[in-house]
Parts: sequence; structure tokens; C-alpha cells
Amino acid sequence: MEKLKLLLKKETVFCVSFVLAVLSAFAVRPDRGYLSYPDYRTLALLFCLMMIVAGFRSLGIFTMLGHFLLKGAGNVRKLEAMMVTLCFFSSMVITNDVTLITFVPFTILVFQMSGKTERLLRLVVLETIAANLGSMATPIGNPQNLYLYSASEMTAGEFARAVLPYAGLAFLMLMAAVFAGRKEPIGKAALEAAAGKTEGLFLRTVPYGVLLILCLLVVFRILPYQPVLLCVMAVILVLNHSIYRSVDYFLLLTFLCFFVFIGNVKRIPEISGFLVSAVQGRELAAGILASQVISNVPAAILLAGFSGDFSALLTGVNLGGLGTLIASLASLISFKLFTREYPEQKGAFLKVFTLWNVGFLAVLTAAAVLLR
Repeated sequence: MEKLKLLLKKETVFCVSFVLAVLSAFAVRPDRGYLSYPDYRTLALLFCLMMIVAGFRSLGIFTMLGHFLLKGAGNVRKLEAMMVTLCFFSSMVITNDVTLITFVPFTILVFQMSGKTERLLRLVVLETIAANLGSMATPIGNPQNLYLYSASEMTAGEFARAVLPYAGLAFLMLMAAVFAGRKEPIGKAALEAAAGKTEGLFLRTVPYGVLLILCLLVVFRILPYQPVLLCVMAVILVLNHSIYRSVDYFLLLTFLCFFVFIGNVKRIPEISGFLVSAVQGRELAAGILASQVISNVPAAILLAGFSGDFSALLTGVNLGGLGTLIASLASLISFKLFTREYPEQKGAFLKVFTLWNVGFLAVLTAAAVLLR
């Protein structure tokens, strides 16, 4: 029972998706049609990218990148700008959740050593927004992008038009928020924390870099996914087999359960017809609103099955990552990491997080309405 409670607490979205899949199976009895439900290409890419990113992390390359950038920081405001910029652009390649797992603890460490912890809460919130909105700029930045780009077969140009205007506006807003802060000197201890060694790092990253390029070729439909999947699995097994334990298998299972649920719903005419009429023509609003309740990854998978405008849906679920704490599950990572160090500030974090997120969501949604 305790293990079940722990599973429900840690993997709430998976548990919900599993229950939905099971319930839908009572309405549509399992048959050979179930095999056509999953998007195997998306699942394979997600699996490969998680392993490659774990490989990079195991080498410490992302923290090393942070160290390198922080050496140029002359004051706290510039340090904040560097950390937000690092989260924004790193998330385009290593995903929003990995970015926050990597850089939020480092940010907490540096600001604790500098004695500037009073500015830490606001910075972690801005880093979270940066990771969530920076990740929208590339097909591999987050799971919903990877799925929608693969399932919709939209062109690179269509993808760019759906996300880049809002990513660009978000970056300008983030920089405005950062530079509105006070300019204070950084203590020597913080600069010492930014020291790092890079000897031999480049050669160790080459195999993972090659695997990442192969995955990108699959993303842009230049290579088939099957041989790349086998290649990645074999190389990772040789390089560092422990990376297999770093994969978020619950995320993969969550995708699989939602594929089953959506596949079954499509075969129930009454429900399918209602969802099509409710979603089509309202993809932007549906994506934003659904994300507030079930988070943007399952919202993307659910609504894609009934959408007639994938570009609007892509914009909606990415902007929908703003707002509530659960709108993007990556935001929960920042919440857990910050409140683990400062448990007495849970309420303050939620207040500051909500204020900044709602503000960004309001501006970006208005921009989306005007541009569409």
C-alpha cells in the first residue's frame, strides 16, 4: 500500500493515464487495432534523447558550461541574466526538465555562497519560465514538441512560425525582468564556485554528439528511426550501461497509455464527435486551458487526436506550460528543488511563481491572438 501511495504521489500523470487506458479498454475490447495506436517513432526518439542527454550529464558538460559562462559575471544582475539565458537556450537541446534539474541546484549553491539568497526565489522562477519557453523553440526541446512535430508531419517552416515569435518575445520579457533588478557585486566565494576543469571533456562528448546528430536527422525525417534506435542502444550499452537506469520510463509509459486511451476514444463515435467539435477551430484556447489542469504533455497527446490545426495546438500547449504549477511538469522540479532547501518558503514560491507565470501567459496569449 505504501509503495502504491508513493507511486501515486511521484507519478500522478502516469497513474491517471493508466486508469484512462484501462477504462477505455472496457468500451473498446483489445484487438489488433491497438497495435496501430502508438506513435512508435516519437517513443523511440524520446527514449534515445533521454539516454543521450543522460550521457552528457554524466560527463558534467552542462554544469561545465554554466561554470564557463559564470566566469564572465561581474555583478549579481549580470549573473542572473547569464543563468536565465543559459536555461533558455540549453532547454532547446536538453529539454526543459533536464535544464532545471541541472542548473537550479547550481544556482542555489552559487547564491548561497554569494550571500544573495534574497534574490534566489525570483531567479529560480524566471529560470523555470526560461526553460519552459526556451524549450518551445525546437522540435526536441520538450516531449509535446517532439510528439506534435512527428505526428503532424508539419514542415520546419510551419513549426518555426508556430513557436519562434513567442519564444523571441518571451526572451525579451525575461531580459527585461532580469535587468529591472538591482546591480550588486558578486562575492569571491561565488566566483570560486564557478571554477571548473575541462581536460579531456571534448573527446568524451564526441560519441554522444554523433548520436544526437543521428537523432536530429530522424527528427527532420532524413533517416528512419529503427536503425538509429538500435545504434543508440548499442553505443550507450558500450559507453555507459548505467545510463539505461536514468531513463524516465514512466514518461514513456504515460505516452503509451495516452495513445491507447485516445485510440479507443476515436473508436467511440459519440465521444469522438463531441471532442472534434469542441477542439477544432479552438486549438489555441483548448491547448492553453487543458494544460492548466492536466499539464501540457498529456494535453498535446489528447488534443492532437481531434485537432485540425496542429500549428495552433503547438502554440497552445507550449504557452499553456505557463500558469499553474502543474501546467508544465518541469515546473514541479524547480518547486521541489527550491523548497527542499527552503521549506518555509513554499507559500512564497507559489505566490511569486503564479504572479510571474500568469503575467507571461497573459502577454503571450494576447500576442498569439493578434498574430493568428
